[in-house]
Amino acid sequence: MKLSQKEAVYENEVLTRFELYNSLFLTLPFYQIKHTGTLLPFFSTHIEKGVADKLDPEAIIESFFGQYEQYIHKADRFDLLFRIIQYIERQVVLFDAIEDAAFFKTGKADDGGSLEELFKRAENNNSLRDKVVERLKEFSLRLVLTAHPTQFYPGEVLGIITDLTLALKNNDINDIHLLLQQLGKTPFLQKEKPTPVDEARSLTWFLEHVFYPVVSDIQFLVDNNFDFLPEEEKQLVELGFWPGGDRDGNPNVTVESTKEVSSLLRTILFRCYYRDFRVIKRRITFKGVEKYMDALQEVFYENSFNPVEKPKNDKEAIIHNLNEVKRVLTDYHDGLFVDLVEDLLRKVKIFGTYFSSLDIRQDSSVLRKTYKYLHRTFPEETGISETFEEMDEKAKLKLIRFREVDLPIESDDKLILDTVETIKYIRHIQLSGGEKASHRFIISNCQQATDILCLIELFLWSGWKESELTMDFVPLFETVDDLNRAADVMETLYNNTYYKKHLNTRGGKQTIMLGFSDSTKDGGYLMANWSIYKAKIELTAIARKYDIDLTFFDGRGGPPARGGGKTQRFYASMGDEIANDHIQLTIQGQTISSQYGSFDTAHYNIEQLLNAGMTSGIQNSPGDTLNKEKKELIDKMAAASHKKFMELRHHPLFLKYLEEFSPLKFLSSINISSRPVKRNSTSELKLEDLRAISFVTAWSQLKQSVPGCYGVGTALKSADEAGEWGKVEELYQTSGMFKTIIDNSVMAMKKSNFDITSYLQEDQKFGEFWKMLFEEFEITKKYFLKLTNTETLMERYPVERRSIATREKIILPLVIIQHYAIKKLHDIKQDDPNYDVYGKLLTRTVYGIVNAGRNLV
Repeated sequence: MKLSQKEAVYENEVLTRFELYNSLFLTLPFYQIKHTGTLLPFFSTHIEKGVADKLDPEAIIESFFGQYEQYIHKADRFDLLFRIIQYIERQVVLFDAIEDAAFFKTGKADDGGSLEELFKRAENNNSLRDKVVERLKEFSLRLVLTAHPTQFYPGEVLGIITDLTLALKNNDINDIHLLLQQLGKTPFLQKEKPTPVDEARSLTWFLEHVFYPVVSDIQFLVDNNFDFLPEEEKQLVELGFWPGGDRDGNPNVTVESTKEVSSLLRTILFRCYYRDFRVIKRRITFKGVEKYMDALQEVFYENSFNPVEKPKNDKEAIIHNLNEVKRVLTDYHDGLFVDLVEDLLRKVKIFGTYFSSLDIRQDSSVLRKTYKYLHRTFPEETGISETFEEMDEKAKLKLIRFREVDLPIESDDKLILDTVETIKYIRHIQLSGGEKASHRFIISNCQQATDILCLIELFLWSGWKESELTMDFVPLFETVDDLNRAADVMETLYNNTYYKKHLNTRGGKQTIMLGFSDSTKDGGYLMANWSIYKAKIELTAIARKYDIDLTFFDGRGGPPARGGGKTQRFYASMGDEIANDHIQLTIQGQTISSQYGSFDTAHYNIEQLLNAGMTSGIQNSPGDTLNKEKKELIDKMAAASHKKFMELRHHPLFLKYLEEFSPLKFLSSINISSRPVKRNSTSELKLEDLRAISFVTAWSQLKQSVPGCYGVGTALKSADEAGEWGKVEELYQTSGMFKTIIDNSVMAMKKSNFDITSYLQEDQKFGEFWKMLFEEFEITKKYFLKLTNTETLMERYPVERRSIATREKIILPLVIIQHYAIKKLHDIKQDDPNYDVYGKLLTRTVYGIVNAGRNLV
């Protein structure tokens, strides 16, 4: 079959080069690495044949060892399996680097949607230019790096990947060889679970090496194309940060973590400033700038290397001195090197003295508990009745007093103590970094208006004054039920006299967070996406009714099941009924390293999001605003999908299947996150307690993308049987939102491989359950191919399809080793001398499988 042009380029620039450089792995400094490299192709072929023959993992592994006399002893077998895992882990890194190096050549950046393209079109079109300028004044993008397990590479490995990508771009064989040797000697694993501060340090690598230069460069692109008055200057791209601030279900995050992380962000930022300043200092050796340069030297150096407990907000002083340097250069030195000063000045205006805004998040149940403790401990000061919790919502709303008192706090409950101390500490963060340093409190599982209003009271009871309450309170609606009542909750708030007054002090702006992960776990992929879409329409209508400037903050993970995939296409197709003046989303999972891991990929992906938000505000596509008939069609399909998914959720073997055949039970032992696998870590495993990230990870390791597609096939089939297939096809062709939902689900299916677990169809206990999963998979595949008018999944995305196929082939041995280890762990007792070894085998495979998937978590 003749390859398309894109496929041919990908073949030459990625696949051929991977085969070439892969041969260098024979020289990696591992014990017996040459022997491992020689055996691996035979091992991989054996695995592929065993899977094709529907053999169980134990039979596949044992039959391989049966071919080699030197692997009679278990110790030797374990040794080889661990070396194979090490080898494949580094193959994944090499493949990542080669793909990143060829990013522009392979056409991934040719999909359109760049800011430069938009600005060029506006050059000779005055009407479009005026619209772009107006849109730039009102639009913003905020990317929030989260505290979830973001990537499994330590900073040292990320540095190697960056250097390796550059060497590959330059075809520098010597450097590539040396870097692969360094990669071989560099450990991938953390010996201990990371603390929240460790997680923050890991993510600051991306802030320092990627976002710092990229965000500034994009702002320069805007400033260079449009002349804004000083009072009109506006930050287009903002950064948010969750590690150290997100304590929802994570008892390891404390006020001390928050203090350390806020200090860390400042220190890392000032070191970035200091590096840039040293370049300026080497160039500007002229008279007239000494006083200003000395002041800048002191503030940059001291904040970089001698941080104090309560630093000052030095932003305005830095800007003043840089402007004075710029003035002297312009007036007396022909503007020589003024571009270097302007670059640093731009960065200071963007990042201030805080780098990234630290969000605070806590679950509503903890906030209610804290509120109850304080009003019952101090009934006179708060004026709240002891029976407050027993009242209905209307009665509670009437009783809330909003009194300003600074209550002393002494409690044996660590969560209560942490909540109050954190609320108090936010004031210190704002004093040292400005309001933007930390100005949002997110309430997880927000279910009623009093969840927000009682939190405001907690602030007022902790020393904050109403006139100085520089905070935005962000409700997070996650489950399908919460999404359905979100509009009622917000209308109650907009009608509350105190809250209306507070919103006025915040510029009439309200941010609402919507969670994709938990809604998918709660109601299935199609219902989750449709529920969020409908909630956005209802919430927008309510906000417009009360003249509120509404921002949606989307809690998105890496894979489609957690709101990932082609996210820019969602934002380009919101239609007129959904507020889209601001785009805010979490970036997490492998999304950070795969889409924002280098200057090129981050620049491209941020531009894609900016372009989507800009163009949707200038002119929507005709099909983006759904009419009543199309909404009813999706409603019916979502209901059919939801019913199918709920039948699966309530199946008695649902969780048992995950516990038996996936690494779910063992994820808590992997040193990738400070966050527990489930919210209630002391109780038995229940689906409602299970974190969405663990839920999705478990299915992805099984190579059964249930969260990303289960029930969608049944939904499409129901529409077909109802004689509405023509309408579904038209919906796919005209609605960008629906097309993106389907295309992302197709991508999730492409990462599935039921052959791996096909041996289970004969299992006495789980056979029928497996067949039920497989049957829905086949129905979904059939209807996806019918809807997209293609013969293979992702046929119209050849580069992505080949990338996924190659990655899945690389890690197939890891998947089988994992399933083999899981089976052995179930077969033997915990006091067996090999139990821990099998456990280590299992956990080591998780890293490689997730890293290869790039957006599996």
